[in-house]
Amino acid sequence: MSKASPDKRPNAERVTLTPGDWEQAALELIADQGLSALGVEPLARRLGITKGSFYWHFSGRDDLLERALARWENQDRYHLQQSLTSGSRPAERLAEFVWRTSRQTLTHRIYVALCAMPNDERIGPVIKRVTARRIKYLTAAFAELGLSPESAGHRANLVYSSYVGYLHLQAQGLVPDKDDPAFEHYVGHVIETLVDLDHPSPSSDEA
Repeated sequence: MSKASPDKRPNAERVTLTPGDWEQAALELIADQGLSALGVEPLARRLGITKGSFYWHFSGRDDLLERALARWENQDRYHLQQSLTSGSRPAERLAEFVWRTSRQTLTHRIYVALCAMPNDERIGPVIKRVTARRIKYLTAAFAELGLSPESAGHRANLVYSSYVGYLHLQAQGLVPDKDDPAFEHYVGHVIETLVDLDHPSPSSDEA
């Protein structure tokens, strides 16, 4: 009797913890502590489960990392697609992008952590694809508002640069986060300056 329980434990853990659970936990660990913290043992401790159960689903750390990154990229692609098909006007989609990306949510913290390793052969291609896809989305929205292709691309790059820069400053505690009263004022200023074409910045098309 005493031997039966330990022998059955890995099977029970295999049933209760899916590959997706491990992938999501890996992404959360990356967001909290950076890519260097990702390992089988610390992740198992974080999940409160045995290290051995990990190998029911993954061949090793690199396999987990590859699948976790694919999970994050697919989620990002899905949310962008949902925004594109929402039926809202382009100005509303752009304003929502600024509001959504100014918050330190999990996906944005993952992005900041991954950006710290742009030359990693596993990380670099993912970051480039995600970034290019997001900028393409912004460019299309600005083009819908009547900007020329060139100006739409410039404005998209400017908005995206604002997003990336703000995330890095937030991570250092140098700018207000979503719970600070000054946060809404900042986001409103960004939208008025970079998105509201009734108040064009110098980079926009001249009338």
